[in-house]
Amino acid sequence: MAKLEAMTSDMYSIKDLELLSGIKAHTIRIWEKRYGIIHPGRTDTNIRFYTNEDLRKLLNISLLNQHGYKISAISNMSEKEIGEKIAAVSIVSQTDTYLESLLLSLIEMDELRFNKTFTAIVISHGFEKSFIKYIFPFFQRIGIMWQIGAINPAQEHFLSNLIRNKIIAATETVTQPPDPTLGTALLFLPENELHEIGLLFYNYALRARGFKTFYLGQSVPYDGLDRVIAICKPSFIITSLTNPLSNEDTLLYCQNLCALAPEVNIYFTGPMPENIHDKLPKNALLVNDLIALMKI
Repeated sequence: MAKLEAMTSDMYSIKDLELLSGIKAHTIRIWEKRYGIIHPGRTDTNIRFYTNEDLRKLLNISLLNQHGYKISAISNMSEKEIGEKIAAVSIVSQTDTYLESLLLSLIEMDELRFNKTFTAIVISHGFEKSFIKYIFPFFQRIGIMWQIGAINPAQEHFLSNLIRNKIIAATETVTQPPDPTLGTALLFLPENELHEIGLLFYNYALRARGFKTFYLGQSVPYDGLDRVIAICKPSFIITSLTNPLSNEDTLLYCQNLCALAPEVNIYFTGPMPENIHDKLPKNALLVNDLIALMKI
């Protein structure tokens, strides 16, 4: 990953703008010099920087540009005119603008824009493919924004909860009884693990395919899992490790969990250190195996 150069939570380098907006730094410089669409400031040590307002304006300009407006025309618009054009844009007609619209929803905490964008994506691609093609890549972009301090926890929680609610609502629409020939899945996050969007998605996808699921949710203590496994009798287990742990601690947790149910496949969907792959128990499988199981 390219080195990030932001100086404070509301000061970005041109490389940061490129990473966040997807617009090449060379293009940003041309737009800046030729059309004056944004105006970088300078620190006391004469280092150029951009602000949250510059990022927001750049995203709006990119959105209009992708809908056919020329940069030369946009550069002559007032802020009010740009806002009116953005409001009139039909998100449904341009799939290339989805990520930009989601990003604006996050920055401005705009629930209406998010709902409009999300609905348009689902209409075009279906629920599952919308997450695979747009929502999960969008969360990767949020991760970059976290690294450079471009968003605060309130913004991230705002959007995460909107997406979380969409998955829960979709799961509740799955009303057909489970197919007993497919087996039963137990899903949970280990203690102190709170990021459940991926786990919720897998719970939905499994139920939509006819699997029976037991969803335990976030931060489930290790103590007592043996009793839960005995009660649920899962055919397989899905969990995720995203909090930073040492390789030794990650391997130890995997080994202990797999030992609780040695005859049950356990899928780990978080980032797993590559140098412990060959040390994992035989019933420890990774996310690619889970995707293959569900044929996503």
